[in-house]
Amino acid sequence: MAIPTEQNEIKQLGSTLLNVGTLLLSAGASTGRTRKTINRIAESFGYETDLLVSHRTIMLTIRDEQNDFFFNNLKRSPPHGVNFKLLTGISRLSWQVVEDDLTIQQINDQLARISALPHYPRWAVLLFVGLAGSSFCRLAEGDALDMLTVLIATVSGLFVRQEAHRLKFNPYICIYCAALTASFIAASAYKFGGGYIHEPAFSTSVLFLIPGVPLINSFSDMIDGNLNNAMIRGMNGFIISFAIGLGLLTSMFIYGL
Repeated sequence: MAIPTEQNEIKQLGSTLLNVGTLLLSAGASTGRTRKTINRIAESFGYETDLLVSHRTIMLTIRDEQNDFFFNNLKRSPPHGVNFKLLTGISRLSWQVVEDDLTIQQINDQLARISALPHYPRWAVLLFVGLAGSSFCRLAEGDALDMLTVLIATVSGLFVRQEAHRLKFNPYICIYCAALTASFIAASAYKFGGGYIHEPAFSTSVLFLIPGVPLINSFSDMIDGNLNNAMIRGMNGFIISFAIGLGLLTSMFIYGL
């Protein structure tokens, strides 16, 4: 009876670890963080792992020290975003597994709870991202009217991006539409504002779209030696930046700026 029991345990653990890995990737974790978290949990159960982490897929092999039992499978992650609640929750869970000897079922229950945590209310996201954009405008020496313009432009652009994402548009098209909306509003105020709206309002209206997480992860993966993922994430950040620039260019062409 011991052989089927251990084989069943390693299969259950493998499925759980694949779920952990894909959740981390979809929430914006780097390749190194994903690998360390999976290894930490597997080692707490006394198993060794071999991992192949690509941009959207994880291939995992688990084996015991005697190589009597093993698990091998792969799983594709959902589209990537940024979810710091999920990243923090899974990181804490991995250390809790080590310190409290959680069972596989307890890990799965905790993962279900963490995955079900609600996001911030939509109005709060729109408001605080808008305020962040206004702050960038102030750092660029914009005055109060410039900051108000950026607030309106940022909220409008983010709203358009959210709606385009809800309608399942291509992610880069979502970025372009958001950049065009925000820069169009800022350019309108700059063009017809009678000199009361200045250039910082236009130039900072799209900063909320800057792909910080993909670019940081690209650099982190490069430092860790994960060159394939580094290049993919870097190219993703480049295309997002290109979509932002194209939105700005479209507004500039419309108003002849």
